Amino acid sequence: MKRRDFMTAASLGAVGVAVAGCSQQSEKECTQVVKPEEKSTIHWKMVTTWPKNFPGLGTAPERFAKNVKIMSNGRLEIKVYGAGELVPALEVFDAVSNGTAEMGHGAAYYWKGKAEAAQFFAAVPFGFNAQEMNSWLHYGGGQELWDEVYAPFNLKPFAGGNTGVQMAGWFNKKIESTADLKGLKMRIPGLGGEVLKRLGGVPVNIPGGELFTALQTGAIDATEWVGPYNDLAFGLYKAAKYYYYPGWHEPGTTLEVILNKKALEALPADLQEIVKQAVRASNQDMLDEYTARNNSALEQLVSKYNVTLLRLPDDVLKKLKETSEVVVSEIAEANDYTKRIYTSFTQFAKQVKDYHKISEQAYYETRAL
Repeated sequence: MKRRDFMTAASLGAVGVAVAGCSQQSEKECTQVVKPEEKSTIHWKMVTTWPKNFPGLGTAPERFAKNVKIMSNGRLEIKVYGAGELVPALEVFDAVSNGTAEMGHGAAYYWKGKAEAAQFFAAVPFGFNAQEMNSWLHYGGGQELWDEVYAPFNLKPFAGGNTGVQMAGWFNKKIESTADLKGLKMRIPGLGGEVLKRLGGVPVNIPGGELFTALQTGAIDATEWVGPYNDLAFGLYKAAKYYYYPGWHEPGTTLEVILNKKALEALPADLQEIVKQAVRASNQDMLDEYTARNNSALEQLVSKYNVTLLRLPDDVLKKLKETSEVVVSEIAEANDYTKRIYTSFTQFAKQVKDYHKISEQAYYETRAL
């Protein structure tokens, strides 16, 4: 027998022995016998704008990191840092841009000071809900526009979660007319904050971890956060009595995963794809979780903690909507980016509203009969 044939036969024999041993060993032991040569592990850091392991927002990055490790067979490990652990909450964008961390988790409207157009990719008042936002990003040209906005910062963005329609927020006084918005100090970021400002309010942008104290001490008069699931976890019902809906300012808030573009491109092709698919799964998973958890949390807030649940008056909502349209159209004229994004957004909005009027909306109205 030639040496090459002998070596081939010997190799096959060794594999056969290993495979045969599987019937008498545990799956873990068997995997250890036949697994390929160990490969070096790549270590990444992920910084977030949320408190460490905060329900929903904070646990989603942890699940994402766990999934990447499993899918990559341990070749890519991502350590997640909560707000303030490695960098302050509102410095995530810069940290990922300059390579302090390879990736981050937050919301695009936090970075309007970097690029005003970024706000379109988080939430637009009276704009897309979660389903519509995902559709615009993934199939309506939104992702390509988002990439273009973030490219100068060495960043690659992805939709990394959605909270669904949020609540209008917690207030220490009733809102019975637009006059009650004048002088109101409220934590509300993004385009919603600008709308409040136009109506005489004072928008404040502070991290989630500071909301309870600010509301309790009177540093702010009101705050929006997310919805019942997260608001219950923060104990906001202890600091304000009135809980208003609907979340006109954030009808389907997209959270983002941002990656340092050079770090992403340095990964092998298969790991790049694993990261992308894990982000896509995380985006849907968060919406599923919020849809399920908000139900029981709202019931607790109302029945157990006697929270007063109120709907914003129609005339207030109408004025907020009118002002929102003015604010968004003005921002559209800021530069070429915002103009093209606004055009894409509004064109898609018209199409999806027309269809949802006879599908989703019609069904909700029918279900309420």
